[in-house]
Amino acid sequence: MSLDIQTSVNEAAQFVQSLVARSRKAQAQIEHYTQEQVDELITAMVWAVARPEVAEKIARFTVEETQLGNYEGKYLKIFRKTRASLYDIIDDKSVGVLEEDKARNIIKIAKPVGVIGALVPCTNPEATPVIKAISAVKGRNSIIIAPHPRSKQTNKMICDLMREALKACGAPEDLVIAIETPQLDTTSELMKQCDRVLATGGSAMVTAAYSSGTPALGVGVGNAVITVDDTANLDEAAEKIRISKTLDLAASCSSDNAVLAFASIYDELLAKLQAEGGYLCNADEKAKLQSIIWEDGHIASRIVAQPASTLAGLAGIELPEGKSFFIVPETGAGSDHPFSGEKMSVVMAFYKVKDLDEAIAMTNAIQAYQGQGHSCGIYSYSDDNILKLAFGTKTSRVMVNQPQAASNSGNLWNGMRQTFSLGCGSWGGNSTNNNITWQDLVNITWVSKPLEKTKELPADEVLFASALDKFK
Repeated sequence: MSLDIQTSVNEAAQFVQSLVARSRKAQAQIEHYTQEQVDELITAMVWAVARPEVAEKIARFTVEETQLGNYEGKYLKIFRKTRASLYDIIDDKSVGVLEEDKARNIIKIAKPVGVIGALVPCTNPEATPVIKAISAVKGRNSIIIAPHPRSKQTNKMICDLMREALKACGAPEDLVIAIETPQLDTTSELMKQCDRVLATGGSAMVTAAYSSGTPALGVGVGNAVITVDDTANLDEAAEKIRISKTLDLAASCSSDNAVLAFASIYDELLAKLQAEGGYLCNADEKAKLQSIIWEDGHIASRIVAQPASTLAGLAGIELPEGKSFFIVPETGAGSDHPFSGEKMSVVMAFYKVKDLDEAIAMTNAIQAYQGQGHSCGIYSYSDDNILKLAFGTKTSRVMVNQPQAASNSGNLWNGMRQTFSLGCGSWGGNSTNNNITWQDLVNITWVSKPLEKTKELPADEVLFASALDKFK
């Protein structure tokens, strides 16, 4: 290691050490806050950013700084998603005794983790800092937020607003600290020095989080696959697929990347998707899109979360007026079929399958290539089909008759936990597969008292009844 590099690493370590010291001091001041005090803080933090005039300012600023997504999507996230996230947790008990299991005579007590190190992607930089921050504070933690360099000013704006809210409540502002000049060395040091890492971003970032030596919660690659069967309401399916595919110009990892249509309804669904603003690509146009979406096997940053008109211009495609997303016919999965992977753009692969068995097989094949463990969806009014898909796929979430991008991370129309951090389980190389929220940012002390009556082991003839005849 050269002297310059070593100096940079040492400076980053000292800088982060100073931030962590400030954060730890602030956390100690709320360690014994009551539930009412904690909930007052998170309510104020959300109101500080979600007020209509403020939400509008943040949404416009985010688009201007990042050049990703659109105003409508950003405003929806900062105005509505933050409110929904607060509403989702405000009545949760996160302080003191969480549960008394009388059958086992166990009492569970919540304790803060300490300093949370949060990594925030540039694709969702407007609401992610807020949701992570209120989840941290709900558990009486402090948080240091490291943004992507492309969204550092957005992150600072949002964190400053939350800091003002904390101060107004008489709490230490340093419960929320933004890294204002993000660098690789600084982010790496944050992951090493904090008490728990909460990483949302690209696979390299998540891998680094798991390699930091600090307990980490990371998320896997998204590549949502949606099945539409022969019991679906096709008008409903087409509209909701369009909503999901175009929300914030597909900045979300939950955006519909592939749709599998039963052969019996394929043509009708395709026509309805086109009526919703989908543009059906021919073979030549498919090749042109492929040439701009991937560079050296990776998604080109210039196409991420851009309008369909921008992609059309880059690819040299004449896009008719009123078309907002691309439909690309596809047949296979894997590296030989790049459109089967995640695209981070308003481009959707479209497949024909004969039945649910083929849909399950294709879903698994697509997600074995990219996105296993993240999510899939189905438009169906057959409970048998819904459960068969759920049992047959290696996925953490199955959204039923819902726009995937707006539903995976929780919404008012479903019971999923509100978050922007989606664990993908062992399938996606993650330590958890739930929707990550404050419950993942507390330690639990288990208090065990003796049972009123000591359990007695049953006789071998009872305990091993199913095995005895196998060992004669």
